[in-house]
Amino acid sequence: MGSLNGIAVHDMAGGYERKGEKINEEDISGGHACENFSSSEIFSAAGDLNPDDSGKLETNRCPSDLIKASQETVEFGQEFSGIEIEKRDVPVEDRQEMSAMAENLNEVQNALLEDLDSGTDTAVISEANRDEQIIPPHSKLPKPEAPPGLLNLLPDGDFNQVERSQSLKENLPTIGKYILDQSNSFSAAISRRISSLKESDESKSKWNNVTEFNLSGLKVIVKQKDENRDFSLKGRISFFSRSNCRDCTAVRLFFREKGLKFVEINVDVYPSREKELVERTGASSVPQIFFNEKLFGGLVALNSLRNSGEFDQRLSGMLGRKCPDDAPAPPVYGFDDHEDDTVDELIAIVRVLRQKLPIQDRLMKMKIVNNCFACAEMVEVMIQHFDCGRQKAIEIGKQLARKHFIHHVFREHDFEDGNHFYRFLEHEPFIPRCINFRGSTNDGEPKTAAAVGLRLTKILSAILESYTSDDRRHVDYIGISNSEEFRRYVILAQDLHRVDILALSSDEKLAFFLNLYNAMVIHSVIRGGRPNGVIDRRSFFSDFQYLVGGNSYSLNIIKNGILRNNRRSPYSLNIMKPFSNSDKRLELALPKLNPLIHFGLCNGTRSSPSVRFFSPTGVEAELRSAAREFFQRDGIEVDLDKRTVHLSRIMKWFSADFGQEKEILKWIMNYLDATKAGLLTHLLSDGGPVNLVHNNYDWSVNS
Repeated sequence: MGSLNGIAVHDMAGGYERKGEKINEEDISGGHACENFSSSEIFSAAGDLNPDDSGKLETNRCPSDLIKASQETVEFGQEFSGIEIEKRDVPVEDRQEMSAMAENLNEVQNALLEDLDSGTDTAVISEANRDEQIIPPHSKLPKPEAPPGLLNLLPDGDFNQVERSQSLKENLPTIGKYILDQSNSFSAAISRRISSLKESDESKSKWNNVTEFNLSGLKVIVKQKDENRDFSLKGRISFFSRSNCRDCTAVRLFFREKGLKFVEINVDVYPSREKELVERTGASSVPQIFFNEKLFGGLVALNSLRNSGEFDQRLSGMLGRKCPDDAPAPPVYGFDDHEDDTVDELIAIVRVLRQKLPIQDRLMKMKIVNNCFACAEMVEVMIQHFDCGRQKAIEIGKQLARKHFIHHVFREHDFEDGNHFYRFLEHEPFIPRCINFRGSTNDGEPKTAAAVGLRLTKILSAILESYTSDDRRHVDYIGISNSEEFRRYVILAQDLHRVDILALSSDEKLAFFLNLYNAMVIHSVIRGGRPNGVIDRRSFFSDFQYLVGGNSYSLNIIKNGILRNNRRSPYSLNIMKPFSNSDKRLELALPKLNPLIHFGLCNGTRSSPSVRFFSPTGVEAELRSAAREFFQRDGIEVDLDKRTVHLSRIMKWFSADFGQEKEILKWIMNYLDATKAGLLTHLLSDGGPVNLVHNNYDWSVNS
């Protein structure tokens, strides 16, 4: 197999021989050494040379390495008749040379241990087809011993099996064992990685048709890349839209399905951009799509191009260059539209009163009333500062009370001359809990409640269109909190401070408070997160408040006091009604309870109805649609075999609003599809008993 430099080689029979020379006992000082191979020819089983990566044959290989490496080939099922090593003449001059060889043996053994510590494996394939005679050594020669653990010899001296050394590892120091284990693990990892790469091509076609897969609590949808479209588009797609526009929704969904980025400019959110829309298109109709600075058209033009199959080509041609400066600009966060907000005509008087009146804490009716002033004190300040009579001062005081600048400390009346005490709106004790109050009241001229409600609805609808799933069951609260739309909503919510809600009609009032409830839930989840326990839920529904029309409104007040006609909360320990008989807010309670309101209110949980906002003109029809969607989704399940109807727990909590059990089922039938209605009709018509089971309520957040 190779050439040895001055070394006797151990053959398969355990003897020694030199080519053309027999070694006598006195020529050897004892032991056996492993020297470096020089210009050795390493042959494969077929007799081929095995050069290294550089094209040179392997050198510096010792027989122990060769035997160790040959074991690897044995493990792979190759059989060999023996390991034969080519010999050359080695002149032995004297015993001193053999002593030097023995010392060299120790160095090679130490180097071998270092190689084993480093995890280095050497490989050799013996040649079994060489016709060279093996001459056994003289019987009186000492039998060499292999390094411990390197070879396992049978009693008769035959090599029946070559195994890897295990004893060397045991004799290594701790650090050596650690390095050896780590290197072996690293080698195994590389082998597994190479195997996985080989298998990846075979399994690649198997995964091409996978569109979705489920992990624990997570659904992952896989979308294949469209190779026909160049995704390195340099231009910009933008379109003008409005809230609650079906054509705008269709355009938005089309771009999302195509995986295209676009900029939406909602003129209901950004009113100042409507003028730009008219200037660019000559009309105020939406949607209007722009590729860079060029007007493409509306939904009709988009459908025409899509049906012709030329959309990708047209898109690449128009967006293959960088967007110029004269294209519609994206909305910028933090910049408000300039609006001509008129200042209230009474604000000059209010500012004087805030400076001149002595604001004190007083004891009245065995209670300490904070931050109040006397009626007589206010009248005197107005008489002296504005040079008016007492009657005129009292009349101004009544106007201030009607516009919610001041209130009676016990809310017993508006404003009367006498020994009464009042406080400014910003000094009310509930103000710290009102999150739409930002340091001061809105001193502008109050807008009508209908106008403020309509503007809020448009902004909130735009938020839902951009930051919720298509079925409105999942809300991206983080995305909403960082959006320009929500920032504008928070600013607009301050217009609610002093609106006159009593001026609303019945349908306007219903839509107004439904929308206010859903908006407050979104704001509350963003502000403080969804509550987990019972105590947290109580705080969520009671302590989170808005300042509206000079009064505070929590989620419980809106739902049970306004929408449910001042009824007690069914899951509360408080037996008192939301409003007392002297509460001014009682005038706002709806005269008749509509059970459909329960399907229009979303409290931010997975078991609640989908979030939506209502228009004053179509609120009744929209509530019926919300009820049908709720029951068709998972609000009711009918099991004919067990004669059981599974209902949402909402139906149990508010059973007083729906009626008795059979009355509830008959009422629900008006909002079921044909399949569920047929099953429920069959159960109710055969005269048998029907079991009602209410499902557990999922309080986790609907994000």
